[in-house]
Amino acid sequence: MNKLRLDVERYYMMRGRVAPLTTLQLVVRCLNPRLMPNVLLRAAEFFHAHHLGVFAKICAALNMIFFGIEVSPLVEIGGGLSLPHTVGTVIGAASIGKNCTILQGVTLGSSEPDMGYTKSLRPVVGNDVYIGAGAKIVGAVVVSDYAKIGANAVVLCDVPEYGVAVGVPAKIKLRSAVESKVG
Repeated sequence: MNKLRLDVERYYMMRGRVAPLTTLQLVVRCLNPRLMPNVLLRAAEFFHAHHLGVFAKICAALNMIFFGIEVSPLVEIGGGLSLPHTVGTVIGAASIGKNCTILQGVTLGSSEPDMGYTKSLRPVVGNDVYIGAGAKIVGAVVVSDYAKIGANAVVLCDVPEYGVAVGVPAKIKLRSAVESKVG
């Protein structure tokens, strides 16, 4: 419930709201269609953590059917996740940090067939990462904190802190912490 609260509060903070939400406001705001994918993925996480795999799979399937996003309940996702548009997104990473933004058409997954969900074959995404529309991050890649992945980039190597990955295959540009706060 705490991660869902962070997701919802970040969504509304990005739209100008600064006050924390009450529990009633949280429940009402979870009905927002932009937040329903988050609600379903957090429900899948909950069920998986409580060894109720069938219900976790049902939540994941509902997310795929209604919102076009495939998220494995096995992915460890930090609070504050923002999914502005979900269609065509596949999230099969080892883990995703807090306060990440993932746009439509993104693929995070293994670079080889992996039906058993081997975490060592999957990307690790740090905190405060922005992943642009259509980006592909495949394999045992580490995307460090505050990195940005450009639209349609194909990331096959690690991205350092404050790095920007653009192109096919992605080339890495470094930026300073000061530059990242300005633009």
